[in-house]
Amino acid sequence: MEVTTRIFGTVDVADDKLIQFEGGLVGFPELVDFALIHDSDDENASGIQWLQSIQEPQFAIPVLDPLSVLESYNPEIEDELIKPLGELNGDNMLVLVTVTVPKDITKMSVNLRGPIIINTDNRKAAQVIAEGEEYMVKYPVYDILKRRKEEG
Repeated sequence: MEVTTRIFGTVDVADDKLIQFEGGLVGFPELVDFALIHDSDDENASGIQWLQSIQEPQFAIPVLDPLSVLESYNPEIEDELIKPLGELNGDNMLVLVTVTVPKDITKMSVNLRGPIIINTDNRKAAQVIAEGEEYMVKYPVYDILKRRKEEG
């Protein structure tokens, strides 16, 4: 399937690469079909990928692996929230967090409170809210990503 995107132009997304959010994303319940796109021109190896909406080609959210910015990340998630995704284990579970990039890039942050959980076997996904107050909605990551880039 061809999708014309705001960021990457026209991209070809194989049907077996579609990710389905049964309840949509937080704040965007009508957007349920997505593809995960990696910017092959991203030479800084930031690890940022894009969750690209299929229904709304102008809508894409930057995401990254939370372990790349916080190695101890292990939120408690209510079982009922991820039950619709099917059987999850360490081999088929992909966890991502959304990235916010304001005009002042030094204020870049990730949302550790609302992770995205993807079952890579059946490509079902959900954005959930982590229990407790341990993780921030705006966890600063600019310095972490800058340091990683410098370390190569």
